Amino acid sequence: MRGQEHTVHTVRRGLVAVMALLLIFSFLLTRLFFIQFFDFERYQQKVMDQLTTSSPVRAARGEILDAAGRVLATTRTVYRISVFPSLIAKAPSGTADEIVAGLAEITGLPSDTLREHLSHTRELSRTVVRETDSAVAEAVLSLIAEKGLGDLIAVEAVPDRYYPNGGLAAQVLGFTGSDGQGLYGLELQYNTLLSGVPGAYITARDSTGNRLPNRYEALVPATDGCTLQTTLDAFVQAVLEEQLETTMIESGAANRACGIVMDVQTGAVLAMATVPTFDLNEPFTLNEYAARELASLGVGADSDLYKETKNTLLLKSWSNKAATEIYMPGSTFKAITCSAVIEEEAVRSLEERFFCSGALAVADRLIHCHKVGGHGSLTFAEGLQNSCNPVMMTIAARLGTDCFYSYVSGFGMLEKTGIDLPGEGSSIFHAQSSFTELDLATASFGQNFKVSVLQMITAISAIANGGKLLEPYLVQSITNAAGKTVYSHETVVKRQVISEETAKTVSRILAEGVAGNGGAKNAYVAGYRVAAKTGTSEKIGDDRNARIASCVGFAPADDPQIAVIVVVDEPTDGIKYGSVVAAPYVANIFEAVLPYLGVEAVYTDEELENLTFTVPDLVGLSPSAATALLERIGVEATALGEGALVSAQSPAAGTQILKKGGKIVLTLGSNAPEQTLTVPNVVGLSAAAANRLLQDSGLNITVCGAKDYYKVDKTVIDQLPAAGTPLPSGGSVCIYFSYDAIKE
Repeated sequence: MRGQEHTVHTVRRGLVAVMALLLIFSFLLTRLFFIQFFDFERYQQKVMDQLTTSSPVRAARGEILDAAGRVLATTRTVYRISVFPSLIAKAPSGTADEIVAGLAEITGLPSDTLREHLSHTRELSRTVVRETDSAVAEAVLSLIAEKGLGDLIAVEAVPDRYYPNGGLAAQVLGFTGSDGQGLYGLELQYNTLLSGVPGAYITARDSTGNRLPNRYEALVPATDGCTLQTTLDAFVQAVLEEQLETTMIESGAANRACGIVMDVQTGAVLAMATVPTFDLNEPFTLNEYAARELASLGVGADSDLYKETKNTLLLKSWSNKAATEIYMPGSTFKAITCSAVIEEEAVRSLEERFFCSGALAVADRLIHCHKVGGHGSLTFAEGLQNSCNPVMMTIAARLGTDCFYSYVSGFGMLEKTGIDLPGEGSSIFHAQSSFTELDLATASFGQNFKVSVLQMITAISAIANGGKLLEPYLVQSITNAAGKTVYSHETVVKRQVISEETAKTVSRILAEGVAGNGGAKNAYVAGYRVAAKTGTSEKIGDDRNARIASCVGFAPADDPQIAVIVVVDEPTDGIKYGSVVAAPYVANIFEAVLPYLGVEAVYTDEELENLTFTVPDLVGLSPSAATALLERIGVEATALGEGALVSAQSPAAGTQILKKGGKIVLTLGSNAPEQTLTVPNVVGLSAAAANRLLQDSGLNITVCGAKDYYKVDKTVIDQLPAAGTPLPSGGSVCIYFSYDAIKE
């Protein structure tokens, strides 16, 4: 019995073992089946991942163009040269000397510098030239081939972001980092579109490192970045930057200057600038002003103070002051206040009279006008033109806090403009729930709140275009690598803030102030009706004398095309009012940009009498051709000597002189006698008397300073060259007229 039981147990154990083996085998077969038919691709991919290597293929970064298609930002190829010190140390004797001699001759680097690189024998690689051109790279490659130095020297092609215009529109364009990614401005805002999509080159090797057949290789092509066509115009941008830098230097602006030129009908930004600017190709190098400030610390470059100050100065120079920083707009805001008052019919007429005694009591506080003693009796229109604070406070009180607040909001002062730039600044304004009668009074003339320069010009553009608040923008269109336009901007109208009739009325008041004797008269431009308002606002802080001078305007006033704003932060030299520090430069911008944009000048008879023109280049022309050209301009020509061609002229080409009474002296041949005259003294004379004396002396006149000098027959305050200086016949004397210093 026991034997039978043992046999039965043995059989049972055998059956269990067989069943277990069958189950395991069935599981393995099933698993193998699933792997073969369902998980094959997954496991094949795991194998390929172990055997393959993926190398990135760079996508070319897209270009940034101006409105006319001129390149503002592009990518070029530069070359990096490296050496391998650890390998060179093991090379045959004399190899290091060959490398030093060869690279020194090609690159111009001192031999000692190259030897210092090679002395780091524990380092695999050292970069000796970070960036060079193709000619140097080819010479190094020839050296490598000739001397058999392929394992010891490397030449690497590197994509490099390049800005052909250096610092032009620097804070708007922004720049890229060492990894090619955008860090500031449009480069950051549109980084994804500009970057494109990188590709990959995939190769395969077996377990011993041998390369597998081509069927295991693949190229995933990169998709190059898109091209941005901006609204910026390189010419307009250059004009704006030139004028900003001039006023910054002449006024001694301690905290930079900025400005914007905007198409009032579309919101397109034609130019936006902050000065001092910086070189986009060397963004981590301080501009000359910041470098001087850093040097004035008198501390070593290794000190914490030096490093912290340098970083602060770099961030300051990169800041797009016009869009990211905020300021108190001062009297320029009075145009907004008056727009609201006219729209709400809070004044009986433009001729309604007010009285300014020099101050007005509001909520038990006496708030002064900028004019000591007051303006006396003046109309509503004169109140805006002469920037009278009591008039503004009086009419704003008629609106009341809630109504006034609704117009502040309507003109976009409580919201970001929505421009396509990173880091747009947010305004600071009173909360409506706590907006008091006193707050209303000071806000009516632009004090005790802050907005961005961009918000201010956008609001003024609404007055210019018939009352529509637009969304400003910088990118007009985007084109992909295949040349297809994937985006085209359409004008965005946020809302109708005021009626077209109100807008025209305010425009007319502002234009009459410029053409007449208003506070913005220094924004006058012959041939164009300019509507403008100046401002001089206080800065809240330790220095109670710090001011911000500004002027904003648009032209032509009867058919507005562009608006211009110039803001100068903390002028320190001379007169600090916006009427002197900002308005003349707004005029200069209009004078240069409007003709460029094809806006035709319409002159009054008085303006025609005082037109200037730019002397053409006549050298090399025949006497008859030169004379005919000058006759078409309407200027007299006098020839000295004999010859077939004009060999010299006076004044020189490019000189701007008064057209009426102008005379160009042409020198013919090489033996003509030179006629020299003595410059008379015209300082202290009226404009008319100075003109007569200089022209009677055989000299031409270049007018500098106030453009409306002839309207009130201003007195000459300076001249160049000085009296008594010898000058060739026909030479030009620059006579200076002062701008009227009008406080706002």
